Amino acid sequence: MADNSSSTSPCIICVAITGSVPRKEHNPAVPVTIGEQIESTQEAFEAGATIAHCHVRDEDQNPTSDPGRFARLKEGLEKHCPGMIIQLSTGGRSGTGHERGGMLPLKPDMASLSVGSNNFPTRVYENSPDLVDWLAEEMLQNDVKPEIEAFDASHIFQAVKMQGEGKLKGPLHIQFVMGVKNAMPVDKHVFDFYVETVKRIAPDATWCGAGIAQGQILLNEWSIAAGGHTRTGLEDNLRLGKGVLAPSNAALVKKAAELCEKYERPVATWQQARQILGLRQVA
Repeated sequence: MADNSSSTSPCIICVAITGSVPRKEHNPAVPVTIGEQIESTQEAFEAGATIAHCHVRDEDQNPTSDPGRFARLKEGLEKHCPGMIIQLSTGGRSGTGHERGGMLPLKPDMASLSVGSNNFPTRVYENSPDLVDWLAEEMLQNDVKPEIEAFDASHIFQAVKMQGEGKLKGPLHIQFVMGVKNAMPVDKHVFDFYVETVKRIAPDATWCGAGIAQGQILLNEWSIAAGGHTRTGLEDNLRLGKGVLAPSNAALVKKAAELCEKYERPVATWQQARQILGLRQVA
């Protein structure tokens, strides 16, 4: 079982600002235009988030992998959130094949990388070995640190294998995604197994917990209590509590920051977050 004692190490808060699924009709606070995304991220940054996990949308709120939109978002975030870690999504809801990595030449600090397939609510989230290898190579070539999105225990083992083969540069940063319908549920025993597995087979890795919908706050608490890092934001969860819509990404970040205080974990500054993740420092 994982050691759930409190830790005094800084906790990195990642904010997933938009995602591919939530729309304005689900929660008016979901930022979908580039301007809205920049403003929402700046508020979250000021509330304590130091990683911005980013998707972009087209004019009809539909997800896209358009590198031009990613470029404008990245430029705006660098201007209004100086020092914040920019992490772009290569997720499968926004495009297919190599289209999913079209933004990697923009050289963001980080990008998401799913190293295996799994079920989503109504479809298979397909990540073929050839595509995963190509995305990983693009990240190596552009000096982009991958965030391994582990939807299943096998994805942790696969990421470690890829690192051993030189396909991923270490140390790894692994995110446990729990609560996606038809995939891994929010389960404390599985979470503890994930933590212990990372400690055993990738002892130099950092890790983060991400819960979907009502599981978000629970994963925030488990991760912070266990000494890891955590993710929040409107991509994964639209509510502050039962029947109460979150008014902003910043409001969800503040809840995570309150849990850090509860467990005597300082919220990492962007300088600390970059040091923890082995990313380049910026002026």
